[in-house]
Amino acid sequence: MTAFFHSNPGARRTAVPAACVVIVCALLLVGAVARPDETAADAVGVIDGESVSVSGPMSLEVVNGQAKTLLRSGSDVRVKSGAARIDLVEGGQISICGPAHLSVLKSGGSLTVALDTGTIHVFIEHDLPLNIYTPQIQAHTVAVGGGPRDALVGFDSSGAMCVRTNRGAVQLEQQLTGQNVLLPQSGDVFIFNGQLENLRSSAGHCACELQSAKETPPQVGQLATAEEARKHGSEAKPSKPTAAAEQALATEEPVYHVFMPPLIYDAKAKVQPEVDPRMIVLVRRVRVRPALIFQGRVEGVAAAAVTPAPTPAPAAVANTVKPTAPASDSFGKRVRNFVRKLWPSSS
Repeated sequence: MTAFFHSNPGARRTAVPAACVVIVCALLLVGAVARPDETAADAVGVIDGESVSVSGPMSLEVVNGQAKTLLRSGSDVRVKSGAARIDLVEGGQISICGPAHLSVLKSGGSLTVALDTGTIHVFIEHDLPLNIYTPQIQAHTVAVGGGPRDALVGFDSSGAMCVRTNRGAVQLEQQLTGQNVLLPQSGDVFIFNGQLENLRSSAGHCACELQSAKETPPQVGQLATAEEARKHGSEAKPSKPTAAAEQALATEEPVYHVFMPPLIYDAKAKVQPEVDPRMIVLVRRVRVRPALIFQGRVEGVAAAAVTPAPTPAPAAVANTVKPTAPASDSFGKRVRNFVRKLWPSSS
């Protein structure tokens, strides 16, 4: 039995591109898997500053809700003015005092800073090899007794190089002649024209302080406990208010405070949970003033105005009493008196 198979040229043409697509996707997946390790190895640190420009390899990361620039091996940094700060991924920091220009290179677990202008102040606690290259001098930080390294390297306005070692030591090497000098801890020298033979004391001429972190962790509001509210009220209450304070309190209105539970937002929920009104506390703060008590003595015109009248003597009271008319003896006598009043001439 013979079987005949008819080949389809169109199907063959479509099968080849499909295989290529599968190979390309596989390569992309392998590259995507290998890239995180590769990028983690060349990451230098996060830079922060007010007037900073970065070019070359870098990436953006979100740290505590803020976008930060992550320097990578080969990044070129320019600090136009002010200061900048690099937080190294291994720990420690590099403060840059501008105007300054430098580049960072990381290879084999060692960090190299190529400093062109400006001043840098490095502080490293871990075993991270650090080399600082300048046009003529190479500076290598050396730990003393496994302690941290704190050094300053830079240029002043005249172009002279200054090196200071606060902690640890710094080994200086002339790149052209190979001459090297070990600067001990607490050393502070000037280098003119890249010559290590004539080192002079700079006496703190170059200055670049370590920059502290500006960001603060977010604060979450909490309800005050009864003890905290009572303590705050006792601290805020004055012992003896003055006359001006009493006058201000006379026009002061009650103060109301509303304490609410923290608001909750759930991105997955279609309807957000509402706040329970029973958890809302309304506090009305008032100041109780004592009753007004007058103490003292009134003298002068006011005293005469309020002086009570003297009590009359008993004799004077008797004289002021009007005598009552004696009762008449008879009805005829009263009539006779009445007639005499009508016709007085008849009597």
